[in-house]
Amino acid sequence: MLSQLLLLVGTTALLLGSPGPTPLALAGCGATFGIKHSLRFLAGILSGLVLVIIVTSVGVIALLIHYPIVKWLLQLLSAAYVIWIAIKIAKAPLGNWALATVNTPSFSDGFLLNSLNPKAYAAFIALFSQFLLPFDNAFLSHVATGLVCLKVAILVDVLWLLFGALLSEIFNHNKWARPIRIGFASLMVVTVLLAFSNI
Repeated sequence: MLSQLLLLVGTTALLLGSPGPTPLALAGCGATFGIKHSLRFLAGILSGLVLVIIVTSVGVIALLIHYPIVKWLLQLLSAAYVIWIAIKIAKAPLGNWALATVNTPSFSDGFLLNSLNPKAYAAFIALFSQFLLPFDNAFLSHVATGLVCLKVAILVDVLWLLFGALLSEIFNHNKWARPIRIGFASLMVVTVLLAFSNI
């Protein structure tokens, strides 16, 4: 059981923590708006992930498998949200935190970003099909696996947010702030384009 737990933790950390639109959005928010003002966005992302875990574990994911157009629409909506959040980060006012926080991505932004993210569904299909924790009761196996994944996601997402916050001084330096924010936002858009190239 311990080896399977460690394998689940490691795989979840790699799948959810690798640089992609959500981790980059968290880092960008932490760097641009600070930790305190990004917590609602983080809470939304984690709540969206809870929805993904529940939907995946109860098998509603079959809808995405049998109807590829639904998956494509989710990817399109997710891409649009990532780009919108990237624009918020790139256009945030410089040197005025009070004004910048007006444009901070919200709880609903984070929730929609993760609940529409086909990559998250694909990750949990893999996790539930290959790394399900072995309990005699199937329901308990799914709940335990989902809770472990959620705990790993919380840790990984908080680390991305903290990483971004460490960059806040650079992000808010008068000379470099705008080019760095635009570069960071561009990386978010590139990850979306790369995801679409793999469809």
